[in-house]
Amino acid sequence: MTDSTTDRTPPREKHTTKHTVVVPNNINMVSLLGPGDEHLGIIEGAFDAEIHVRGNRIAMRGEPGEVALAERLLEELVAIIRTGQGITSETVERVHTMLRAETTERPADVLSLNILNNRGRSIRPKTLNQKRYVDAIDKNTITFGIGPAGTGKTYLAMAKAVQALQSKNVNRIILTRPAVEAGERLGFLPGTLSEKIDPYLRPLYDALHDMIDPETIPKLLASGTIEVAPLAYMRGRSLNDAFIILDEAQNTSPEQMKMFLTRLGFGSRIVVTGDVTQVDLPSGTRSGLRVIEGILDGVEDISFNRLTSSDVVRHRLVGKIVQAYDEFDARGGLQAAPRGDRQ
Repeated sequence: MTDSTTDRTPPREKHTTKHTVVVPNNINMVSLLGPGDEHLGIIEGAFDAEIHVRGNRIAMRGEPGEVALAERLLEELVAIIRTGQGITSETVERVHTMLRAETTERPADVLSLNILNNRGRSIRPKTLNQKRYVDAIDKNTITFGIGPAGTGKTYLAMAKAVQALQSKNVNRIILTRPAVEAGERLGFLPGTLSEKIDPYLRPLYDALHDMIDPETIPKLLASGTIEVAPLAYMRGRSLNDAFIILDEAQNTSPEQMKMFLTRLGFGSRIVVTGDVTQVDLPSGTRSGLRVIEGILDGVEDISFNRLTSSDVVRHRLVGKIVQAYDEFDARGGLQAAPRGDRQ
């Protein structure tokens, strides 16, 4: 598939390699290089190498390590195209990021893992950490997904829950979140208890609509096959043959976290998700998610998985915002800000 030669450059010049990748004839070059060579432009900017395309031959010249990495990127993109997926600029960037991370997992394997299909749309992990998180859900009875907004921790857990229900590995799905104002403030909101709680649970309903035909959701809710309820409703129950997701777990107290985890019944699986940097609990109340790893770390069949700003799969600016806040917090956050800026 490739041709390679090494330049005989003078000692004072940088050692470079010439390499030619021959793309298989059954691969559409527009799919690989992008409309208007958009993907090619990303590749050229990502590597310290000269890249020239002629027909299905891609010639590269540059530092050997960079050329080798560029060749691997092209091979991964070809492998993804062969699975029937389309290539986007985001795909190219994500493959490049994974290759730079020097992991043992192939980017094509990560990005081609299909969890769920609905209405012609596939749900897949988009980063290496997301793939490891999904694998952990498969391998463990209790899995924690901890990371900032937009990293897919809840969405992927929901997809795994629906997959487990469709494959009859569980009989029902239970989705729960703490209503952090379920005390005195919630009582002042207008409407019935259901109407008061609905805003807290709405994100879970939204994810469900992405994964299950909307017309079947009311039937599944009515039959109890899918239950969406505030965390307080879990007390005193034993949950068997269920896939249970606790979302926004940073807003649980240690006592609530213990109560929830001990609801685990036979044949069930639990996924707990949250962002320890976004705790909305009253001042002086510890977050159950912040302390739980110190309690359960090392316990067999329990996995803790951390996602970061590099795993954000929303608008690319969201990842930059999250990273900027992480750097701000690392410098001391508001405590380090001038007094006049702390208002």
